[in-house]
Amino acid sequence: MSVREGTAQTQRSGVQVTLLLLAALLLALLAGCREPPPDDPPNPLLYEIASADGTVEGWMLGTIHALPEGTRWRTPAITQAVSEADLLVVEIAALDDSAALSRTYAELSATPGLPPLAARVPSDLADPLAKLMARGDLDPARFGATETWAAAIALAQVDATGDPANGVDRAVLRDFAGRPVRELEGARGQLSLFDRLPETQQRAMLAAVVRESDKTRADPERLQRAWLAGDADTIEQATREGFLADPALREPLLTGRNQRWANALVPLLGQQPRPLIAVGTAHLVGPEGLVALLEAQGYRVRRLP
Repeated sequence: MSVREGTAQTQRSGVQVTLLLLAALLLALLAGCREPPPDDPPNPLLYEIASADGTVEGWMLGTIHALPEGTRWRTPAITQAVSEADLLVVEIAALDDSAALSRTYAELSATPGLPPLAARVPSDLADPLAKLMARGDLDPARFGATETWAAAIALAQVDATGDPANGVDRAVLRDFAGRPVRELEGARGQLSLFDRLPETQQRAMLAAVVRESDKTRADPERLQRAWLAGDADTIEQATREGFLADPALREPLLTGRNQRWANALVPLLGQQPRPLIAVGTAHLVGPEGLVALLEAQGYRVRRLP
């Protein structure tokens, strides 16, 4: 298998990289969360953004990038926000250009002559790594030219559930066909966040994915249930565990991005077209999330039922 074929095979969700890695973490950490009864109606995080005088300036939806076929997630409030918004703001706009996404991924993730993957994790993780790779039917030889951050992504997907074709971001992009769409990062920008990480931090991510793999496997649908319930407290708590507890990873992968996005959104919200901002749910919650950052700028942000 060529490097390009190997890297393309890891892209079950295009290049929605951050949520894949957060999902691997969150799936393992949500074991103690309150689970809604299976018949509860969906209630994903959706916020109305208003100026200080109460004028509605836009909406913000927390997305998830992969769901099982037939998952019912739309609420009347989401349907209304999609209908009333003038434009859509997403992390990556060109999710359907798989050829371009694969080229970008292959370019950034491949470096010939790297150490074996087993040499890039602590010795006590060698056996769990081997079991995880066997469970995913992954040949260790194919990772000889795969950078560590990309290997972490591939391994995070072994026990993941859902189909990126059913992701909320893709569905909302289809809803806005014919209307303006803007992106906050784009594929290259998002992947470059990982590509620029020092190798020590990339290895910390890889080790976290391997360590949490058994918990993830125990119930790979827990994150999806927490997302459907709109359990902001649980999701925010989970984003502070694992490798995101490391400030050297938390800042470039989560909080720094939130701040840059907020800086880009404030002038956009001040213009006449009203946006629907649809980004990964982990970016909305907590004191460093987009809700809090926009409130600090004087906006009134309230959750819609």
